[in-house]
Amino acid sequence: MNLKIREKGSVKMKKVEVKGVKVDKQTRCEHYHTEKDIIAIKFKCCNTYYPCHLCHEEVAGHESVIWKREERGQKAILCGVCKTELTINAYVNSGSKCPVCKSSFNEGCQTHYHLYFE
Repeated sequence: MNLKIREKGSVKMKKVEVKGVKVDKQTRCEHYHTEKDIIAIKFKCCNTYYPCHLCHEEVAGHESVIWKREERGQKAILCGVCKTELTINAYVNSGSKCPVCKSSFNEGCQTHYHLYFE
């Protein structure tokens, strides 16, 4: 897979497109780019993956809509390492590790759950 960092735009990842600002091949962006910032979130409002709420705000052109509690069975999280799509429940209960490849997710993302999930 030969992916390049792009300014505003998108990166195709194994049939999954991730839009945002300076998105790398593991879904890091201009706003969140530590070693553990390796997830993208599918926004309910546009059914599109973004690395973070700030990328959505800058690129999408519309207000975000959060996932309802009863929708937590939906696949809405992408592991940037193994490219597995996880359900919201699987992600929230993952202990900040991908259940498939065991890569560590940023534990601090939990403080932003309210921006994405009810």
